[in-house]
Amino acid sequence: MNKKHLTYAVLLGMLLTLLCCQASLGQPVLPRIEIGWNNTDSPEQVAASLRILALITILSLAPAILIMTTAFTRIIVVLSFTRSAIGLQQSPPNQVIIGLALFLTFYIMAPTWSEVQQKALTPFFEGTISIEQALEETEGPVKNFMGKHTRNEDLRLFMKIGEITTRPGNFKDIPFHVLTPAFIISELKTAFMMGFILYIPFLVVDMIVASTLMSMGMLMLPPVMISMPFKILLFVLVDGWNLVVKSILTGF
Repeated sequence: MNKKHLTYAVLLGMLLTLLCCQASLGQPVLPRIEIGWNNTDSPEQVAASLRILALITILSLAPAILIMTTAFTRIIVVLSFTRSAIGLQQSPPNQVIIGLALFLTFYIMAPTWSEVQQKALTPFFEGTISIEQALEETEGPVKNFMGKHTRNEDLRLFMKIGEITTRPGNFKDIPFHVLTPAFIISELKTAFMMGFILYIPFLVVDMIVASTLMSMGMLMLPPVMISMPFKILLFVLVDGWNLVVKSILTGF
């Protein structure tokens, strides 16, 4: 009986070994990716490689482009000012603030991106225009949005530094390296002005609480600890988030 069981075990082991070998031999061979330099006599291959390299570079800079050429800068600064004015350091968390800023950015930039899709992306994917023409068509809507929210004095500053003496006919004639920094500092100035206005009511609450505690002789009690619940209550009663988001959206 033991010999019979041993024979079955040996046969079963041989069968499993054959099945494993067959499975390993039947596996498809994965392709090997090699990166290197090869000589070529075709300029088209070189141009295609350079285009792929440029596309990868643009994709790696996509977060910076999103911050620099959209409404994200103003929105994130205003939301950060709102949190600081109330006196809350970690509430709402940074993830919530950034997420809200991103969705508001998508909402504000939707008309501009729709125009880019109609004029550049859709024709490019259909093969009716080249990538150079698509990039040229993209510049117009983006520059128009940036130019409408850029102060003239900021634009003149960078045009003067860049030694651009020719007066541009429209925003599309302004180079990106001039329009982008002017747009950013204009957005920062607007965001700081909105932050100053946000601070005023909460500063009044702090002053009232501090003077009340001083008149009561409670000099050792931190005014910030007492004023924070009142500031949160004030912000909730006036529907603060609705007002802040409304002021951001109407500013564009």
